[in-house]
Amino acid sequence: QVQLVESGGGFVQAGGSLRLSCAYSGSIFRLNYMGWHRQAPGKQRELVASITSGGITNYADSVKGRFTISGDNAKNTVYLQMNSLKPEDTAVYYCKFTGSLRNYWGRGTQVTVSS
Repeated sequence: QVQLVESGGGFVQAGGSLRLSCAYSGSIFRLNYMGWHRQAPGKQRELVASITSGGITNYADSVKGRFTISGDNAKNTVYLQMNSLKPEDTAVYYCKFTGSLRNYWGRGTQVTVSS
């Protein structure tokens, strides 16, 4: 059974940095996608950043130049380095792993950025 464990969320002032991590245990058949999504209160969940098994990254326009996604296949972990954080980045952040059979979601970690 696949389990995902997120860490690194917290409270930070605007302009600060946080690094999120998400590690999975178990086996994901043909893992091809790792990503971070977020959901702010009253809003829909949105893609923040993603990386394919081939290393191709994709970012939401709102985080380009500030966030960096990376993956460590040996550790079954995906990271999200978040710099120059803004109050509008406040949300619950969810990691997502996709294999050929299904998606796997983390439970979410809260990120709060104060102005």
